[in-house]
Amino acid sequence: MNNVANRKTLLPGLMLATGGAMAFSAKAIIVKLAYRYGVDAVTLIMYRMLFALPIFAAMAWWAGRGKSPLSLKDALGVAWLGFTGYYLASFLDFAGLAYISASLERLILYLNPTLVMLLSLVLYRRRTTLRQVVGMAISYCGVVLVFAQEISVQGQEAVWGTLLVFLSAVSYAVYLVYSGEMVRRLGSLRLVGLASTVACLLCLLHFVVLRPMSAAVVAPEVIWLSLLNATLCTAVPVLMVMMAIERIGASLTAQTGMVGPLSTILMGVLILGEPFTAWVAAGTVLVIAGIFVFTRAGRQAPALDS
Repeated sequence: MNNVANRKTLLPGLMLATGGAMAFSAKAIIVKLAYRYGVDAVTLIMYRMLFALPIFAAMAWWAGRGKSPLSLKDALGVAWLGFTGYYLASFLDFAGLAYISASLERLILYLNPTLVMLLSLVLYRRRTTLRQVVGMAISYCGVVLVFAQEISVQGQEAVWGTLLVFLSAVSYAVYLVYSGEMVRRLGSLRLVGLASTVACLLCLLHFVVLRPMSAAVVAPEVIWLSLLNATLCTAVPVLMVMMAIERIGASLTAQTGMVGPLSTILMGVLILGEPFTAWVAAGTVLVIAGIFVFTRAGRQAPALDS
């Protein structure tokens, strides 16, 4: 009976995980399209978060119904996670996309599990495995290959853009490392809703402090792209991935997320006209293979002291 139930939830779960990964990946494409209308990162992320704010606030309210109010410790924790995981990571990501391709951006962000491991190693002295190190080395070699291609085309701008996106990945890894305990106390949906609401408010404040209100006057295409980004590429995939985890588990959901870099590269070629070279293909294969080895090794290989 359990096998029948598992089969009934497997396909919907895989579809949700795949759709969520592809929707997340489309964010870079939309940002690159919006940059064609002369908007900057501060204004663009302001509009994204402005449209996403009601969705995340409603999510936090729904998940918190009937539950006790946040303690001061949890409120400060939510503020910190909102700053690192969504505000800072999003801003750095948007800023970096002004200088590098959507394909390279997605591959850098896909290194996130390795950054979580490194932070856990430094902060908590958690043990790692030889296979994890090998997988990490393979994936970073893939990024270096694509970066070499990028710098030959973009020049020094590629260095700056790569650094910004890498720092975005580090910022989000900090969020993941510190969010574990709070997820157990608050629940994932409530924490995501609250932390994202904080991030939305910080992005709006960022715009008010750094830009005159006249900077909010942008091309209509930017408004529509930002609305699409806030819904299809921000709020919707969060819910899809959570629903996928409920049906097929976190491990299989994470493995399905490997379609993310592939979909970004495909959309980049078809929509943005980005080049698809042998370097990009080889780098993508290495990154995906390395992360696959890395995630499986974390569950199967014997641990070694760091």
